[in-house]
Amino acid sequence: MNSLVVMGVSGCGKSRVGALVAERLGLPLVEGDVFHSEANRALMRQGIALTDAHRAGWLDRLGSELQQRPGGAVLTCSALKLAYRDRLRRAAPGLRFAWLDLDRAAAEARVAQRPAHFFPAGLVATQFDALEPPLGEPGVLRVDALLAPEAIAERVVRWMRDGDANGAARNDGAA
Repeated sequence: MNSLVVMGVSGCGKSRVGALVAERLGLPLVEGDVFHSEANRALMRQGIALTDAHRAGWLDRLGSELQQRPGGAVLTCSALKLAYRDRLRRAAPGLRFAWLDLDRAAAEARVAQRPAHFFPAGLVATQFDALEPPLGEPGVLRVDALLAPEAIAERVVRWMRDGDANGAARNDGAA
């Protein structure tokens, strides 16, 4: 079984869905936020958006984490840009992506409801500015992030087990 990245903007439910998918597939969960440097976390807490340069070391670390799990893993990571996804694909050939698609208003509302998180709601707009939707990319499943986490996880698990890993982005209940 290949590894999977559960991706999307902040507030889309990556952590919850990633944990459910990892449990159902019997794979380790790699929570991408854990691997941000303290400097990156400090910038985000201050409401400063990360640049590509800020994210470079983080993406390298995530690629290394995937490589250390040759039996597969579920990684939660925003993976906003094609260059970020390609960097992870180079580290883990055959990597697949479940894109939890969410609109900006819903993302802002969800992030505002979790005040203890280091990522403030004010940064959601910058994620949408950076987002390069993975439409047309191979090995991508697009799912509506407003569905219940359990329903999303079931669709992702089914796709991982039976889906077309080489096909372009598939819509499965996406908005």
